[in-house]
Amino acid sequence: MTEFAIDVRGLTKRFDKRTVVDDLTIQVRRGEICGFLGPNGSGKTTTIRMLCGLLDADEGEGQCLGHDIRTESRLIKLRVGYMTQRFGLYEDLSIEENLDFVARVYGMAGRREVVRKALERLGLAERRQQLAGSLSGGWKQRLALAACMLHEPELLLLDEPTAGVDPKARRDFWQQIHALAAEGLTVLVSTHYMDEAERCHRLVYISYGKLLAAGTADDVIAHAALATWELRGDGLARAAALLAEDERWMVVPFGNAVHVSAAAGNDLPGWLATKAPDAPWTLRAIATGLEDVFISLTQHATDNFQ
Repeated sequence: MTEFAIDVRGLTKRFDKRTVVDDLTIQVRRGEICGFLGPNGSGKTTTIRMLCGLLDADEGEGQCLGHDIRTESRLIKLRVGYMTQRFGLYEDLSIEENLDFVARVYGMAGRREVVRKALERLGLAERRQQLAGSLSGGWKQRLALAACMLHEPELLLLDEPTAGVDPKARRDFWQQIHALAAEGLTVLVSTHYMDEAERCHRLVYISYGKLLAAGTADDVIAHAALATWELRGDGLARAAALLAEDERWMVVPFGNAVHVSAAAGNDLPGWLATKAPDAPWTLRAIATGLEDVFISLTQHATDNFQ
């Protein structure tokens, strides 16, 4: 058994003349939670669908759970759980009826017991008769996860699973994911939330179909080689406008402060002292965060519509 649950190289997908995924290489170890990051339209969903056999790659090769992604997609589907961006179960069926339907699709023996265990494990037992359409976002998310886990997959592919749910539901969801990973499940999860990215063992960042960074959160931050400062004081809008005149500075408002990042070696204090010597702003160096790196990578990526 290979140490990698996902091991693909040169993955490429085109729609008409547009290359949506461009020569992408990803490796995810078994039992690992890998965060899959990138802006909207970067090719994350297309990649996930190729990994689980729902889309055929135009180019590339590799394996998912030891099966060839080109010739053994049916075998991959039987061992993978895929949670889509949108709720995909029947809203006019109850929680229990939805899970029973999924168990029937997989032809599972003893499906009533399987469903009962899933209800208990995900805390859904008391709501088993509630219609799925009447559930809040957090409970729909929990139901979708239960459905994905019914057939005991070895790999879980989660496509922005916490979009639109409240912070407590997000926290509960991640506790469940880490518990499953501790049991040996491999997880590839796409997200836009940087606090969620920090909960992953490793990260893969793509933009417009191209791989831009991979590694642990610390690795990705170090590889970006950014310096970051926090600017405070009156008239921050004027400060942001002044900084925007020089393309070196990446300016992002953060509440009552402004964060400014640039390639390491740039001297923001000296630049400000020259440009606005009497400005009422205080400046201090701070640690670069994943969000700073995310924005920097996005700004410097080439749009595949061009």
